[in-house]
Amino acid sequence: MSVDPTAAAPGDPDRDRAPATPVDTVHEVSVAVVGAGPAGLLLAHLLGRAGIDTVAVDTRTRHEIETTHRAGILEAGAARTLVESGVSDRILREGDEHAGVELRFGGRGHRIDFRELVGASVWLYPQTAVFRDLADARARDGGTVHFGVADTEVLDIETDAPRMRWTAPDGTRHEVRARYVVGADGSRSRCRELVPADRRVQHAKEYPFVWFGIMAEAPKSAPELVYAHSEQGFALISQRTETVQRMYFQCDPDTDPDAWSDDRIWATLQARVAGADGYRLQEGPVLERTVLRFRSFVQEPMRWGSMLLAGDAAHTVPPTGARGLNLALHDVTVLADVLEQALGPAGSAALDDYQPRALRRVWRAQNFSWWMTQLLHTAPGAGPFDLRRQLGELDNVVGTRAGRTYLAEQYTGWPTQEG
Repeated sequence: MSVDPTAAAPGDPDRDRAPATPVDTVHEVSVAVVGAGPAGLLLAHLLGRAGIDTVAVDTRTRHEIETTHRAGILEAGAARTLVESGVSDRILREGDEHAGVELRFGGRGHRIDFRELVGASVWLYPQTAVFRDLADARARDGGTVHFGVADTEVLDIETDAPRMRWTAPDGTRHEVRARYVVGADGSRSRCRELVPADRRVQHAKEYPFVWFGIMAEAPKSAPELVYAHSEQGFALISQRTETVQRMYFQCDPDTDPDAWSDDRIWATLQARVAGADGYRLQEGPVLERTVLRFRSFVQEPMRWGSMLLAGDAAHTVPPTGARGLNLALHDVTVLADVLEQALGPAGSAALDDYQPRALRRVWRAQNFSWWMTQLLHTAPGAGPFDLRRQLGELDNVVGTRAGRTYLAEQYTGWPTQEG
C-alpha cells in the first residue's frame, strides 16, 4: 500500500524532528528483505505462500548474481523445500542426485554410501540454478524484488516500525515501512553492523588453508564428489555438467591463479589423486581460475529489535563440508515459520524461537566443516607424524560403520529436519 512519503513512521523517534531526505515513493509491507540472493528470495517466496507481503532489494543485478559460481551441493531437505514449496521441480529434472561421496587417500578410493547408511542423499545443483529458480518464481508469483539498487539504508530497527530505503537504477529514491526487516545481505553484511557493538559477539576463525579453484571444459571424472588427501595436499573433484567440471586443490596462500598454466594445474591435480588403481582425471581447457580463502564466522545475536539476520550475514563456514548454502536455506525456512507466527496472534514473542533453532544447526555445521577441513588438508609445518595420524583418522572413518555413518549424517544434513 502507498502512503504519504513525507509522513514519519509510527513509533519513529524522529517523527517530530525535521523530515529526512525526501523519497519518491513510500510503501508499507509486512517484511522488508535486504539481499535477494537464494536466502532472501526463498524467505520472500515462503512468506508469499503464507499471504505475507514482502519487498526484497539487492545491490547486485540479477545477471551478476546468476553468473557468480558458488556452491553446488544441496541437502535432500533443501531440495525438497524448493520442490514442495512450489519454487520449481527443475532440480529433479536437471540436478544430479548423489547417494554418496568418495574419500580418496593412500592411493585408493573409499565410497561412503549415504543411502545405505542413513537413507538419504544430496543433490548436485549449482547455487546459480537455485537462484534462477527462486528469481523466476518470485516474478511468476508477482513478488516485488529490486535488483541493482544503491545506497540501501535500514532505519529504526529498535522500534516496531523499521524502514528500508534505497536508490533505484533510474536514480529515484524509495522507502518501505515494514513490521520486520531481515538482513540477508551476505558475508559483507551491513545489516549485522546495526546491532550495537557492545551488544554483539562475533566469533571468527581464520584457517591456514587456501583452495585453487577451476572450471574446466572436460567430461566428468567421477559420478560423485571425490575428496582426496595426499602428501602434497588436498583436492576436491566435483562436477557441474556433462561437459564442464569444477575442481579444487590446496595451494599456498600467496598463489596467483593467473600465473598457472593449464598444464601445471592438471599436473598438480593428477598428482593429488594418483594411486595404484590408475585413477586419472579427464582433462580439458581451464575456463576459470580463482583462489578461495577459508574462514568461519558467527554473529550473535541473530535478532536485534525488529531486524533479524539470516544466511551469510550471520555466519559463514569453510567450503569443505558443503554447508554454507544449506545453512542459509535452513535459516530462512525457520524464519518464515516464526515470522508467520509473529505477524499473527502470537506477536513478536514468537521470534524468540528463531536464534536457538538456527544456531543449533549453525554450530553443528561449524564443527563438521572444521572436522572435514582438518581431516583432509595438510597443515603448515606438518610432518610425517601428522600425515600418518590423518591417515589413521581417515581409516577410522571409512573402516568402521560408526565412522561412515557419522560422515553420512553430517553431510546429508542430519536425520531430522530440525537436527
